[in-house]
Amino acid sequence: MVSRNYLISEKPDAIINIIDGTNLERNLYLTTQLTELGIPVIIAVNMMDLVRKNGEELNVERLAKDIGCKVVEISALKGEGIDQLVQRAVAIAKSEKKNQAVHRFEGCVEHAIAHIEEAINGIVDPSMERWYAVKLFERDEKVQQNLNLGKELLDHIEADIVSCEKEMDDDAESIITGERYNYIGSIIEDCYKKRVKKQMSVSDKIDSVVTNRILALPIFAVIMFLVYYVSVTTVGTILTDWTNDTLFGEWIIPTAQGALESIGCADWLTGLLVDGIISGVGAVLGFVPQMLVLFLFLAFLEGCGYMARIAFIMDRIFRKFGLSGKSFIPILIGTGCGVPGVMASRTIENDRDRKMTIMTTTFIPCGAKLPIIALIAGALFDGAAWVAPSAYFVGIAAIICSGIILKKTQMFAGDPAPFVMELPAYHLPTVGNVLRSTWERGWSFIKKAGTIILLSTIFVWFAQSFGVENGSFGMVEDMNNSVLASIGSAIAWIFAPLGWGDWKAAVAAITGLVAKENVVGTFGILDGFGEVAEDGVEIWGSLAGAMTSAAAYSFLVFNLLCAPCFAAMGAIKREMNNIKWFWFAIGYQTVLAYAVALCVYQIGTLITAGTFGIGTAAAFILVIAFLYLLFRPYKENKSLKVPKSISGKIQA
Repeated sequence: MVSRNYLISEKPDAIINIIDGTNLERNLYLTTQLTELGIPVIIAVNMMDLVRKNGEELNVERLAKDIGCKVVEISALKGEGIDQLVQRAVAIAKSEKKNQAVHRFEGCVEHAIAHIEEAINGIVDPSMERWYAVKLFERDEKVQQNLNLGKELLDHIEADIVSCEKEMDDDAESIITGERYNYIGSIIEDCYKKRVKKQMSVSDKIDSVVTNRILALPIFAVIMFLVYYVSVTTVGTILTDWTNDTLFGEWIIPTAQGALESIGCADWLTGLLVDGIISGVGAVLGFVPQMLVLFLFLAFLEGCGYMARIAFIMDRIFRKFGLSGKSFIPILIGTGCGVPGVMASRTIENDRDRKMTIMTTTFIPCGAKLPIIALIAGALFDGAAWVAPSAYFVGIAAIICSGIILKKTQMFAGDPAPFVMELPAYHLPTVGNVLRSTWERGWSFIKKAGTIILLSTIFVWFAQSFGVENGSFGMVEDMNNSVLASIGSAIAWIFAPLGWGDWKAAVAAITGLVAKENVVGTFGILDGFGEVAEDGVEIWGSLAGAMTSAAAYSFLVFNLLCAPCFAAMGAIKREMNNIKWFWFAIGYQTVLAYAVALCVYQIGTLITAGTFGIGTAAAFILVIAFLYLLFRPYKENKSLKVPKSISGKIQA
């Protein structure tokens, strides 16, 4: 609608219509609509390298003659034909001759449109009469409102439409759609020769395996395991260890501290710059190499066409649990950052599905959560390969289970929105595109470290360096007497049942609400990132000694599932456009995170240490309640029930 309004109101000198040469029928539909606008159109047939590779032939001259506008062959991947396209587009835009051939419909349809053109003559721009007539025939509400036609004229037009509908035995919009495809079919038959498929294409062969009903999900699981294994456990860890231990630990921090001390800098300023800013921000930036490796893999998977298949595969799963495959697109985008992920939910027409997607998208580990995953995996699980991939699948499980449970409530009841998606042919993405996507995501993270995280680390340093000691307020020697310790101790009891009732962990979790990276930055300040031993002792040793493995995984799960950072919360508030729905979403995320983390710690402790207490009993009650909500029968909303006759037609 935005694009259409622009074309109508701004009336550009020319339109470059880029179409996929491997899928002409679907792409030419838009072309037939554009040519009706009275604006010169030049068609760029893209992917011609694939058309030729597939042994198919396109007669460009015939296509241009049949459709009535200029046609240029291009390959965006290889840069072929781009200059020629631009030159011709400029020439067309400068040309005084603006009229171009427009296709005609058959019989009574053309007759009715001609009548409508006569009726609106003098009311609309003469060059766009055809387009307005077609839209009025389709009963386009936006066009009717914009033209503000009188009742008598609308009744006259309606009589022509109804007459045509009776003769064609169909509704007006379907008639136009059918006529367009008939016209497109005749064009393709005249100018396009398809190869007689004696064997499957490479894409079809790959899809027969990766989209297989049985193998698709295991293959997806293996691929994501390898992506996180390489990013967090092997290559990424080697780079991150060097950044943390050598770059910051041995070079930057000691050099900065020595330089400040040599010029007689005040202790408090040295502490702020070294222990606060450099240690806090450095602890976060240390994980940039791991993030860049992860983003590189994700950019490649998106560029080659595999992630489009995952949306198709997940549609099968999501649909059974009340969500559409469209919900996976925001989730996919959310792996980079939750803000655009939440905003991408706008593509979902169904209001219930859209709200549910907004509530669950941030469960998927975004780039900001990767440092937390890497921290827990490295410090508390000795770099175990299973930790990082499990975090990704915990997010997927939370989304699916939320879909099942919420769809059984009155607020979200109803069938999921339909999902139609074109699967592009597999191809090797260009190195430039992959690197650009990786850099854009990584740079976004680095910018956040230089702004939000910088301010947060300054606050954390101040709060942990100052407090009341020996009856007076000032810099404290014992961190437990600090302002931060007082704040953390006041809220630590809330998290005690989750296994991490220590004030440091509680503060880290709360600062994570500002930006998830702050969790690592806070530990970097509190656990002395700057004080690395000469023999290279693990800098996160104090953290490793503060938590058991069950408590560590509980901490990880809570920070993955709880309310996202302030920026993502702002996006949720905007997209919900309702303060009650916003607080319901934040409340649901936080309560779910707390409940899951409680179960992880209490049941994990029972298994590993044999400890049973009130918390363990509460965890089992929560598990039983969760299973009940998950498997209770679905009560169909009678007001949303579809008549069997209509349902049968939809299924057919």
